[in-house]
Amino acid sequence: MAGPDREPHALPGVLGGRYRVGAVLGQGGMSTVYAARDELLGRDVAIKAFASGAGTREELRAQETEARLAASLSHYALTTLYDAGVDMSDPARPQIYLVMERVEGTDLKHRLREGGALAPFEVAYLGLDLADALAHVHEHGFVHRDIKPANVLLIERGRIRSKLTDFGISGLIEDPSTDLTLTGTAAYLSPEQVEGRRGTPASDVYSLGLVLLEALTGRIAYPGDVEESAYARLARQPEIPDSVPALIGDLIRDMTDRDPVRRPDPRTVTDRFQDVLVDEIVRRRGVDPTLLEPDEAERVAAVRRYNILDTPAEDAFDKITRITGRLLDAPVALVSVIDVDRVWHKSMVGTDIKEVDRGVSFCATTNPGTGTAWTVPDAEADPRTRENPIVTGGPEVRAYAAAPLVTHDGHNLGTLCVYDFAPRGFSATQLADLEDLAGIVMRELELRLASRRAVFDR
Repeated sequence: MAGPDREPHALPGVLGGRYRVGAVLGQGGMSTVYAARDELLGRDVAIKAFASGAGTREELRAQETEARLAASLSHYALTTLYDAGVDMSDPARPQIYLVMERVEGTDLKHRLREGGALAPFEVAYLGLDLADALAHVHEHGFVHRDIKPANVLLIERGRIRSKLTDFGISGLIEDPSTDLTLTGTAAYLSPEQVEGRRGTPASDVYSLGLVLLEALTGRIAYPGDVEESAYARLARQPEIPDSVPALIGDLIRDMTDRDPVRRPDPRTVTDRFQDVLVDEIVRRRGVDPTLLEPDEAERVAAVRRYNILDTPAEDAFDKITRITGRLLDAPVALVSVIDVDRVWHKSMVGTDIKEVDRGVSFCATTNPGTGTAWTVPDAEADPRTRENPIVTGGPEVRAYAAAPLVTHDGHNLGTLCVYDFAPRGFSATQLADLEDLAGIVMRELELRLASRRAVFDR
């Protein structure tokens, strides 16, 4: 705990000349998290202020490690660091602070406490997001060492999304000076950590397995006091109920193997959760398997790689959809991104519908997979669309044209498309224009991805 000379103190009303500090969002032994507003850029942020005057080498090192780790990583399932500084409003007690992405939502601990267990489909999404984030962290040379429900932030955007946060006790994978004392939260420690060995990437995988199992069941796998909880995992494997779907149960069983050598690495976990999601959307959620790409799992991974689902529409996309509507003389124009079971409209003209079921969207149901633009001149006459609810009911769409958004390695993210409410054809010139504009959208995404890698992957 912080000593009397290192207690957190209230931040000034405006920090660093630009951050207007608001209410406390959360507080721990060594830091306090505040809601804040970046007055310069006009966005909401979270500010994590460490207890002032950290007095031990270990505490200073933990703060430096968290700042360095947060600054070096960029991933859709990690909270993003925007800025860092030192508050000198009390010169005798300087206070390091981090300005972070503010995630609107709750954490997994509160979600499970208030709403009970999650559905297997939701847990598969969590597993995919968090395992991919862990792979990114490990590939940059760090282990997290404190994966628990309170450190998983949830975002509800039509479906559950998650972000891993709080790297306060993280360490370098190969750092021989890493403290071997018991670190982390007892209920989620790996067996090797309980035995006093250093936390490794395999330890993070084990902890994530326990978190996902708790999300499935609504119960902590190893309850009790610190000693009882910590040592129970040395005597028995976590219990996985028969009600858990086999693909998920088998994966969690492998993740929580007591032998770290036998646990899958995070990339393998990510791949297996992609397969779980494909199985779930076909077998349990009734999505027509003919709508799926032959490389569906890899395609879903590509969608996440471009980090487009969790970001606001780009101004450039809005301009392109407006130009597209004018060039093709169409009342509705969209940039559509195909997720696992939904299609998200990331930019739109002529409609305010932000997402639809994958089986309803023309983007997913009419894609011929040729890599070039295509049309549906009359949706009532086309067997792929004539029973579609947006044809038979409101808004009674009749014509459609689309060009695919194809990545440099050949994955289809979605389309740039237009809809019309009367049957019509589209000229070769109009389709060529549509392809060129789709290419601009894709180039914008590629440039954004390359820019993130240039900044963070150094």
